[in-house]
Formats: sequence, structure tokens, C-alpha cells
Amino acid sequence: MDLLQRLARVLDRPLFPWKKLIVGFAFTQYLFEGFLSFRQYKVLQRTKPPKVLEDEIEQETFDKSQAYGRAKAKFGFIASLYGLVQTTAFLYYDALALVWGISGNWITQLLPAKYSGEIAHTLLFLFIFNVIGTVLDLPVSYYSTFVLEEKFGFNKQTLGLWISDKLKGQALGIVLGAPIISGFLWIVQKTGNQFFFYLWLFATAVAVFMITIYPIAILPLFNKLTPLEAGPLKSQVETLADRLRFPLHELYVIDGSKRSAHSNAYFFGLPWKKHIVIYDTLIEKSKTEEVVAVLGHELGHWKLGHTTQTFAISQFHMFYIFTLFSVFINNKSLYQDFGFYKEFPIIIGFLLFSDALAPMDTFVKLGMNVLSRKFEFQADAFAQNLGYSADLAKSLIKLQIQNLSTMDADWMYASYHYSHPILSERLGALGWYEKKSVNEKSTTEKQQEKPVKVTGSEL
Repeated sequence: MDLLQRLARVLDRPLFPWKKLIVGFAFTQYLFEGFLSFRQYKVLQRTKPPKVLEDEIEQETFDKSQAYGRAKAKFGFIASLYGLVQTTAFLYYDALALVWGISGNWITQLLPAKYSGEIAHTLLFLFIFNVIGTVLDLPVSYYSTFVLEEKFGFNKQTLGLWISDKLKGQALGIVLGAPIISGFLWIVQKTGNQFFFYLWLFATAVAVFMITIYPIAILPLFNKLTPLEAGPLKSQVETLADRLRFPLHELYVIDGSKRSAHSNAYFFGLPWKKHIVIYDTLIEKSKTEEVVAVLGHELGHWKLGHTTQTFAISQFHMFYIFTLFSVFINNKSLYQDFGFYKEFPIIIGFLLFSDALAPMDTFVKLGMNVLSRKFEFQADAFAQNLGYSADLAKSLIKLQIQNLSTMDADWMYASYHYSHPILSERLGALGWYEKKSVNEKSTTEKQQEKPVKVTGSEL
């Protein structure tokens, strides 16, 4: 703690250039990510698929995938610049202080003095700030859904459904966010300098609570979950779950097709009660064995403890964030550089601290991507050991085609952005090319065998 206290004293110097530092971080990150996107864009201009995929992907499909990737990249350049302009304007012109002042005036008019403390003030501030952010994000969201995704045949949403999702998201943020933020602020106010430990316990409890209520109260607001009908798919999945002692409670089909043509499958729930969810698009476009192979991969994550390890890492990450926040919470120079001279709200300190922490989070993201890709290879190997190697490979190829996923990637871009290995890497790890080569050789040899003509005199 002595080290943290010394760091706090250094960072609290009156002339410490917080605004220049944080805005500089935002520009540096934009330039770095733009550089990576430029490298990836050159890969997306290639006219031939990777050699290992030449026999798996038709040229027309590859061309469409490349066009989709380039369209997303171009849009990404513009969307990132738009986001940078927003961030810079909000920070440079002290928008946080302006919105905090407006919300303070409103809260004193709406509530009696004894109820208009920092918690109520913060909730109104976050509501206003969130509405502003949502409105500013509407053009980007609309273009992405109704122009970009529509052009390549993925969007299935209507304008009404899109608006409904936005409104539900706002309502959900109020219903769930208000008590969580209130608890966050109350703990910081009441537990003194050791607040980071109690805050971490609270955040962990919230995470477990969200895992519990998500399938019951949140997911049905956006999608319809229907129990998977009896048949070969259900029987095979239940057999697989029994084989692995997976605590399967229910098998669901989700109507993902009402929003997108993309396919997926996943599981969620508490350790003793899990639910498997399969997209209707995956069932529609894949054979039963291929769907089961995908679930074999997903259950591999569970069996190998990947979900538990990821949760543990996220909790450690949260603990170190709250610990570092204890250094910044009373840093008056940080507040003052962004227009706060009389009040030093907890939530403002946390938001500015998050911006200052951005460079460190970049390294955390990179490390998590490396770990995630390792887990994906391990889950593929697990499904392979279950006997699903060929079906998993076929399913991965189909998903690649259906989702028009990027079929090749610049190594720097992939390291920074991708949490999953690219298709060629996964097929290579599954030994798909060797097996296919052996099968093709065997087939060729059989075709070259000359039939022996047997005459009656030889009998």
C-alpha cells in the first residue's frame, strides 16, 4: 500500500497534464489501430484464398468474403474517427462537468434535499450521459445494420425491431444499472480506504447474479427460446452431455434468424445447472453430426475448465482495477483538469481513471486474446478426441462460408483483435489436410484399379 500511496502523491501534483495525457492516449490508440486495420485491408485485397483453403472455398464465396471484409474495414475507419472526435470533444471541452452541472440542477428541482445526494445525482447524470451517447451512436448503428449487413444479406431486422431493441436496452440499463451503481457508490462512501476489497466482493456477487437471471429475465426480452424438439439432434446432444457429465438442464433453439443470418451455439448457467442454446440458422444449414461437433467443441471449454479460468482471470482483473482506482479517487488534479473544482464525484473519478487506464488495458486485451486462442485450439482438440474431427472441420468450413468470415489475416491485426484462430489454423491443427489428402489418395487408387474380367472358362 505504501507504493500506491507514493504513486497517488506523484499523480496528484497540481500541474500534472491529465487532459493532454488522456487525449493523447485516445489519439495514439486510434493511430495504432488504424495502422493495424491498414495492414489487414491489404490482406483483404488479395484475389486468391490461402493455399490451404483453395479446395474448400469457391472463388465466388472468397470474393464475397473479401468484399464484406473490406466494406467492414472502410466503415471501421470512419466509425473509429467518429468515435475519436466524440471522445476528444467530450474531454477537451469538459462535457463531463457540463452534464454533471445540468443533472445537479435538475435533481434539486425534482427531489427534496434529503434525497438529492451524490447517489441520486449520479444516477441522473449517467442516464443523461447514456442517452446522449446512444443518440450519437444511432447513425453508426443504423448504417451497420441496415446498409452494411443488409448489403451482404445478413440483416433480418426490421426498423421497428431495431428501435425496440434500443428502447429495451435503455430500460434494462435503468432497471439493472440503478441498483448496481447505487451499491457501488454506497460501498465507496461507507468503507473508507479499503473500499476496493468490498467493491470487488460486490462486483463478483453481481456477476454471479447476472449469470443467474440472464436466461430468466433478460434474454427473453430480445429473443425467443424454444425447447429443442425430440429427434436425432436432441438425442445425440443429450448423449454427449451424459458422456461428459455435463449438468444439462435444458436444450434451447434461439430465433437468431429474426435479426441476422449469422450462426452460433453456446451454453450458459450456474455450475450445477447449464443451458445449451443453438441458433436456428445453425440447425437449418448444418447436418446433425456437424451441430453436435460444434457443441462438442463448446462443451470442451467447460470440461477443460476454460470458463472457470476465464471467470477467475476476470475477477483478478477487476480486483486490480479497483485497487488502482483507490489511487485516483481522491486525486484533485485529475478532477480539476476536466472542470471539477468544487465537487469531486466518485463516478467522475472512475470514468476518468478508466480513460487513463486505457493503455494498460490494451496489453490486457492482447494477453486475453492469446489465452483465448489457446483455449480454442484445446477445445478443438477435445472435440477431435471425441471422434468429431471431420464433422467439426466441415462445420467450421460451413460457418466460415455462411458468416463470410475473414479467411486470412495479417498476423499483427489478428494478434490484437482476434480471440479465435483463423480457419486455416484450426483446420491445420485438426489435421484436416492430411486426412483429406489420404482420403483423396485412397479414392484415386481405387479408381485406378482395373477390374478383373472373369470368364466362364476360368470358373
